[in-house]
Amino acid sequence: MKATRLKYRRADYVSDFEAYLREYVARHPNVEPDQRRGWSIWWDRQVDQGELKVRREDAVPVRGYQYD
Repeated sequence: MKATRLKYRRADYVSDFEAYLREYVARHPNVEPDQRRGWSIWWDRQVDQGELKVRREDAVPVRGYQYD
């Protein structure tokens, strides 16, 4: 599916929020490297597929309505 651009949006329009973010990043140049470091800590991990398989097989299913 091809992305379509909105025809009624002006090319030079910048929302208040987008203007705030641009100004914030310009004033705080350490934001982007810090954000990338955070991504690498939490999301860009090597996954051991063998260990993941063992954990899934050993998991105990949780019943719905546990407090009955």
